[in-house]
Amino acid sequence: MNAPPAPSEPASAEPLDTSELALNLPLVRSILIGFLRNETGRVGFSRVVLGLSGGVDSALVAALAVEALGPQNVTGVTSPYRLSNPASLADATTVARTLGMHHEVIDITPQVDVYFDRFPDAGDTRRGNKMARERMTILYDLSARDNSLVLGTSNKTELLLGYGTIFGDMASALNPVGDLYKSQLWQLAAHVDLPDAVVRKPPSADLWEGQSDEQELGFAYAQVDRLLYHAVDRRMGRAELVEKGHDAAFVDAVLRRVRVNQYKRRLPVIAKLSMRTIDRDFRYPRDWGS
Repeated sequence: MNAPPAPSEPASAEPLDTSELALNLPLVRSILIGFLRNETGRVGFSRVVLGLSGGVDSALVAALAVEALGPQNVTGVTSPYRLSNPASLADATTVARTLGMHHEVIDITPQVDVYFDRFPDAGDTRRGNKMARERMTILYDLSARDNSLVLGTSNKTELLLGYGTIFGDMASALNPVGDLYKSQLWQLAAHVDLPDAVVRKPPSADLWEGQSDEQELGFAYAQVDRLLYHAVDRRMGRAELVEKGHDAAFVDAVLRRVRVNQYKRRLPVIAKLSMRTIDRDFRYPRDWGS
């Protein structure tokens, strides 16, 4: 699921304190609410479903969706595994209750355990990937049941680093937070007045007992967000990044990670045989023809 961790500083769940990543929060909120309302309706839907993990990313997406579409049109699904932290379900329930949205709890332990009974030596990465994909298959099944679109909750930091499971938590029809670094997402989450316990809790995919995003990554979001912002948004080269104060080894490790995870951020590569190959020459917006 993840590349080897980069050299690190002590991990922290605190938002990045820098004006470079500061947002015009009312404006961003308005844009994302309009995005959800317009893009859902554009393809003929009025309802959405998302994985409600108890973390800040999914809580923010849920809050934006409720504001855009109304609580009656938003379903949050929490899919715990037997080793999941019980606090995650409690926090997800609090978020759903606060927002007034529909909330379902579907335990994925049976289908995960019956599969790994055949592979008892499987490590955390295989098990984590399986759990992420089981959760997404549930969301897509419920989307068919309710005629709804699946919302993504992966932020820009996770997408750039490849910190997610392809066709698992990285899958979705719409993603309103994919252009927000984790540090920016924290800002917006505080702005929309989500429960403080959810906003401030250490981020975790809750794939196994004691799992922590920042410990697994090997660095704090605040540290890597500043580097990614300079490298991606400001288009600084390696020399400029080091001159800006970023550790050279950290720069190399993070940029390598962004490169090697490019395959997760694009459609499957199709061997070209014709004059117009899908995603090469035959490329249209997703709502083309609507």
